[in-house]
Amino acid sequence: MQDYILSQTAATLQRSVMRDLMALAVSPDILSLAGGLPASEVLPGQEFSQSLERVLSRDGAAAMQYGPPWMPLREWIAGFMRGKGVACSAENIFITNGAQQALAILSRLFCDPGDTAVIEAITFTGVQQVTLGRRLNVHTVPTDLDSGVDVGALEHAFRTHRPKLAVLIPNFHNPMGVTISREKRERIVALAAEYRVPVVEDDPYSPLRFMGEAMPPLKAMDEEGMVFYIGSFSKMLMPAARLGWIVGPAELADRITVLRESIDLESSQLIQRAVHDFVQEGRLEAYLDRLNSTNLRRRQVLMQALETHFAPLGARWTKPEGGLFAWITLPEHIDAWQRFETAVQQKVAYIPGAAFAVQGGHRNTLRLNFSNITEEHIREAIRRLAQVFSAA
Repeated sequence: MQDYILSQTAATLQRSVMRDLMALAVSPDILSLAGGLPASEVLPGQEFSQSLERVLSRDGAAAMQYGPPWMPLREWIAGFMRGKGVACSAENIFITNGAQQALAILSRLFCDPGDTAVIEAITFTGVQQVTLGRRLNVHTVPTDLDSGVDVGALEHAFRTHRPKLAVLIPNFHNPMGVTISREKRERIVALAAEYRVPVVEDDPYSPLRFMGEAMPPLKAMDEEGMVFYIGSFSKMLMPAARLGWIVGPAELADRITVLRESIDLESSQLIQRAVHDFVQEGRLEAYLDRLNSTNLRRRQVLMQALETHFAPLGARWTKPEGGLFAWITLPEHIDAWQRFETAVQQKVAYIPGAAFAVQGGHRNTLRLNFSNITEEHIREAIRRLAQVFSAA
């Protein structure tokens, strides 16, 4: 075997533990609450196939060539964002290959190795990989399970550590399902302006609201240009689209574009044009209605099953008004990480909360996905999990 001399990043960056855990839970006979996927049976296969056919018939070879970001799609996204209260035009929209790439670009835009970034103490593993992959000094802040990130801790981090970047997931947080309150949003935007800290608003889940009042994006409150919004079609349309976007100042267009080109030049012309065709004339709204109705039914079944089987264990859980996840906190003596293999042996899977904990701990927590599993299977999966944890 060759003795390769690797970069420090390649040698030290860890594979996502969540990927390894999910690899153990792929057997078709396992009832999986582990993924982060939309309901497979609701995905718009036929409608999107028609969009592809229309694009190829209309645009021919142009749709199969290299090309700049598709301006009609950028214009549609700008209109979509204006509908959320964000003042922007197509010049403020930067197309990416998903939200993860958008975050990678923004981390390179503002941070050099050794700089400090602030992230939540429990957060999506992709946020951890991007910040640690850039060899940043990561400072974490806690998140309240009712109202979102601890703003007092965030202000202390801004004042004390002078970070170059902060990353927050404001709506239906992955993994906790919590949404940042309106009052906290106003304070976060004010803090970003006061301390001149660019805040990344990672928001793939807001279109998946199925109950309650929609919250304005941080970006809608941002008068100083310190909030950089990330959106994605992966959750609101389909994961395989691999299309996301950044909303940022037009004066940074050249720098953002150069950073994007240094990674992979551009996104697929065919997919950009097909996605743009699909979102026209109410097709996206009709699809989201079907998707969110399904998610709501399954969320309700999950909440009922938790009340029946987990409440007697002394567990607590979040009650999301949208998104894909609920976060479970078990009594301290129950180690959800340790019990994972036992659960898989009982043909049920989840993601231990410790997989999302930046600084370790939280071994008595777990994330449950309710979107890509039937109501009947949710009930049975929760029954099995209760047996697994009651034996701990």
